[in-house]
Amino acid sequence: MPFFEARDVNLHFDRYHALRDVSLSFEKSDVTVICGPSGSGKSTFIRAINRLAGPIGKGQILFKGQDVLMMPANELHRKIGMVFQRFNLFQHLTVLDNIALPQRRVLRRSREESNERAMKLLDRVGLANKASSFPVELSGGQQQRVAICRALAMEPELMLFDEPTSALDPEMVGEVLQVMRELARSGMTMIVVTHEMGFARELANEIVFLENGQLVEKAQPSDFFSQPKSERTRAFLDQILRH
Repeated sequence: MPFFEARDVNLHFDRYHALRDVSLSFEKSDVTVICGPSGSGKSTFIRAINRLAGPIGKGQILFKGQDVLMMPANELHRKIGMVFQRFNLFQHLTVLDNIALPQRRVLRRSREESNERAMKLLDRVGLANKASSFPVELSGGQQQRVAICRALAMEPELMLFDEPTSALDPEMVGEVLQVMRELARSGMTMIVVTHEMGFARELANEIVFLENGQLVEKAQPSDFFSQPKSERTRAFLDQILRH
């Protein structure tokens, strides 16, 4: 039984067919990178995993053999963490409380325990000195690192990243990618929607290319970059690697 499996997933927004028979599976500790042009269904797919883009019209998404549609919401969002493009931090809470509050609400941890866990994670990403700051006082890269800490605080088994660097200034991209590198090397199972092909080449076990809601190609990085099978994949790589 695969750790994660999508079986012929279809999803519609009214008459728009956003995902078309997408099938994908991987094992624990794998890093899967999903790429493709704008509007290809990348973000829709990973949001469907966390029930943020449903309902799935046809097909199944299975996490450790369990249909995600059948999982209680709290259990689903604890086991499958998500980091968004735009951070989604609570602006009225400090950095510490952004990470600690979900632990108290969902995991029923004490204030002391949740604060301790938050501080350990902030230290891990080099932001322990920002615990009492508010999001507005942080750079985009720092906010995204806090968002990663918030997801990790729930001790998820799978992490979803929805274009985590696309809203950042170029000089801030590296600091977020470094945290993600360390996560991948520590054995965290990850699905990453990104155009950062250097990250994909370095750390992905498999790269998936979507277009028009369909899975066009999936391959190991060496094959994906050196001998893509689809003409559409080749055109995409030519364009993105040229910039």
